[in-house]
Amino acid sequence: MAAEHNFILDLATVLGASALGGYVANRLRQPVLLGYLVSGLLVGPKGLGLLTNISEIKSLAEIGIVLLLFDLGIEFSLKEIKRFKDLILKGSFLQIGLTIALVAFIATILGWVREPSQGIFLGAVLSLSSTAVVIKTLMERGETNTSHGQVMRAMLIAQDLSVGLMLAVLPALKSPEDIGLALLGAVLKALVFIAFAAVAGRWLVPPLIKNIARTESSELFLLTVIALCLGVALISDRFGISIELGAFIAGLMISEIDYADQALAKLLPLRDTFASLFFASIGMLIAPEIIIQNFGTILGLVALAMLGKAAIILPIVIKFGYSFKTAFIVSFGLNQIGEFSFVLAGLGLELGFIGEEKYLLLLGTIAIALVLTPIWMRWSPRLADELAKLPFLAKYLRQFRKSKAISVPETIRNHVVVAGYGRVGQVIVNILQNQGHNVLVMENSEAAIQELRQREIPYIFGDAHSELVLENAHLEKAKALAIALPDPASTRLLLKRALEFAPELDIVARSHKNSEIDLLTQLGAREVVQPEFEAALEIGAHLLGTLGETEWQIQSAVNAIRTNRYLSIRPEGNLREQQQDLRDVEVELHGEWVTLADESPLYGMSLAVADIRNLTGTTIMTIQQGSQTIHYPKGKIALNSQDRLLAIGSPEELGAFRDLIAGRCIVGEGDRHWVTLAESSILIDTKPEQLENQYNVTIQAVRRHGKLYSAAQGSMKLKPEDRLLLQGNSDRLEQVTKLADPS
Repeated sequence: MAAEHNFILDLATVLGASALGGYVANRLRQPVLLGYLVSGLLVGPKGLGLLTNISEIKSLAEIGIVLLLFDLGIEFSLKEIKRFKDLILKGSFLQIGLTIALVAFIATILGWVREPSQGIFLGAVLSLSSTAVVIKTLMERGETNTSHGQVMRAMLIAQDLSVGLMLAVLPALKSPEDIGLALLGAVLKALVFIAFAAVAGRWLVPPLIKNIARTESSELFLLTVIALCLGVALISDRFGISIELGAFIAGLMISEIDYADQALAKLLPLRDTFASLFFASIGMLIAPEIIIQNFGTILGLVALAMLGKAAIILPIVIKFGYSFKTAFIVSFGLNQIGEFSFVLAGLGLELGFIGEEKYLLLLGTIAIALVLTPIWMRWSPRLADELAKLPFLAKYLRQFRKSKAISVPETIRNHVVVAGYGRVGQVIVNILQNQGHNVLVMENSEAAIQELRQREIPYIFGDAHSELVLENAHLEKAKALAIALPDPASTRLLLKRALEFAPELDIVARSHKNSEIDLLTQLGAREVVQPEFEAALEIGAHLLGTLGETEWQIQSAVNAIRTNRYLSIRPEGNLREQQQDLRDVEVELHGEWVTLADESPLYGMSLAVADIRNLTGTTIMTIQQGSQTIHYPKGKIALNSQDRLLAIGSPEELGAFRDLIAGRCIVGEGDRHWVTLAESSILIDTKPEQLENQYNVTIQAVRRHGKLYSAAQGSMKLKPEDRLLLQGNSDRLEQVTKLADPS
C-alpha cells in the first residue's frame, strides 16, 4: 500500500510541477512544453530528487506519446498519405539516408568513433526528428494545416516508419553478415502489420465504432477508442514495430469514418495530460552537471547537428516543388533530434556502440535541441523572409519558379485573387466561378496546383505573401482579394503587402481567433470573417425565422453585427492576447514608435483626415496619449502634441511617415485617389513635376512593384503600371485618370 501511495505522490508531483512550469512558460510567452521539460529536470533524480519511481512515470508518459500519434493519424488521414507519398517514400528516406551517410563519414574522419558501425549508429540517432515536440508546437501555433505543417507531418511519418527498421538493423551491425536478413525480416513484419491494419480498418473497425456510437454512451465510446489505440499499438510492438507507429496507424484506421472528429474531441484532454508527462520525463533524463562540464562541446554538437540537418532537408523540400520559405521553415522545424533517438541511444549503450559518458553527452545534446525547436519554429518564417530579400537569392528563386509556377493570362483584369486553395479557398473559387467571375489562385501546395491545372483555373505557385508571387498577381487590375490562408502570420503579411501593390484593393480576410478581427481590420481589410461567429449568425438567423421574425428584421440584425465586427456577440477581449498580437505584428511587419512634435502639421488632425496609410503606406496600430493607451485607434481619434504612435510599415514607408509628421512633405487640399498608368498612357516617361505643372494635380505618392517612392525625386520618370496617388479638384482628377488609362 505504501508503494501505491508513493506512486500517487510521484504522479501528483510531476503533474503539479508540469502545471507550474507550463504556467511560467506561458507567462514568459514561451511554448508550454519548455515548462514541462524544465519541471521534469527540477523534480527528477538529477534535480531535486523528489521522485522515487521514475519507471512508472515513464510508462504513463509513453501513453501520452501513443495518444499524440493516434490523434495525428486521425487528423492526417489516408488521403493526405496519398498526397504526400512521393515526399514520404523518396524525400524523407533520402533525408534519413544522407544524414546517416554524412554523420558516419564525418564521425569516422574526425575520429569521433572507432568503427564505421558506430558512425552509422550515430547517424541513425541524429537522422530522426521529434514528432511529439514538432506536432505539439504546430498545434500551439495553429499551423498543423499549413503547407509547412503538412510537409513536416509527412516527413515525420517516414521517420517513424524507419524506427522499426533501425531497431532491427542496429543490433545486426555487431555481425554485419546478418544485416540483410535482419532488414528483410523487419520489412516483412511491417508489411504484414500494415496489411492487417488495412483489413481491420476496412472491415472491422467502422462497424465496431458505429455500434458503440449507437449506444450514445460517452464513456463507452471513449473507452473503446482508447482500447483500440492501445491495442493496435501493443500488436505493433509484438511485430517489432514501434508502438508509436502502431498508434499512428490506429488513428489512420478510423480517420475516414464518420466518428473520427468525435473520437478526436474525446481524446484531447487525456492526450494533453499524458503528453505533459512525456515532456517532463525527458527533462528527468537530463544531467545538469554533464551539460555544465561539457557546455561548449554540447553547444558545438547542437549547432553542428541542427545546422547540418537543416542543410540536408532544405534542398530536398525545394526539389519536391515547395517554395523557399516553406522549405526553410520545414528544415528548421525538423532539425532537432527526436524522442525515438532516446530509445536508439539506450540501445546503443546496451550494444556497446557508445560508453556511459558519450551517452550522457548525447542525451544533453538531444535535450537542448528539443528545447530550441519551438524557438526556431517561431523565428524561421521571419528569417526566411529576410533571406529571400537578398539579391542573389531572390534572383535564383525567381529563375527556379518561373518555368512552372505561373499560369496567368497576360490579359487578366477585373479578377478576384484567392489566396489559399484549402477547404475554404475551394468553396470561394467555386462560388465565384459559378457566377462567371474571373479567378486567380495563389497556392504553395503542389497537390492543390495539380487540381487547379486539371480545372484550368489560373494560378501562381508559391507563398501568397511573397513579393515574387504578388508581382505576378496583377493586384492593381484586380477587383478584390480573398485571404483564406491557414496561417495567421502569413495572413497578416499578405494583407500588408497586398495593399502596398494596390492601396485601394478590397480585401476580405479570414480570422483565426477573436483578437485578430480588430488587428486585420486595422491593417486594412475591408471585411474580416470569423468562421465560428458566422456559423452562429446562420443558426441565429434560422431561429429568428422560426420565432416569426421577418426576413428584413433578420437581415438587419445580422448585418448590424457584421458591420460592428461582431462586437455585440464577442467575448470580452483579452488585453494580454491583444498586446501579444501587437508585439508579433511589430516584429513581423516592421513597427516603429514615433512621437508627434508640437510643430507637426498633423497636430489637431483626426486619423481619417491625416490619411496616413494612403500618403505613406504605414498603419497606426496604437496611440499613447499621456497615460491612456489606445489600441487599434479609429479614424475619429484626433492627434495631439507628444502623442506616441506605433506605425507599421516597410523601411521606405516608415521614412515617408517620419517626413510627413515632421512637415518635410506638403499635404495639399482636395480630393485624393489612386490611378494606375496603362502601357498606352501618354503620361509614360513624364516627370511628376511636369504632370503637376501641366494639369494642376499633385502626385503625393508613387508605388512601383509595391515599393513606395517619393514623387519629389527630380530624376523619377513615370513607368507603366505605376500607381499614382493624385490630389486635386475632381474635374482635374477625372481628366488625369482618363489620360492614365485610356481604355
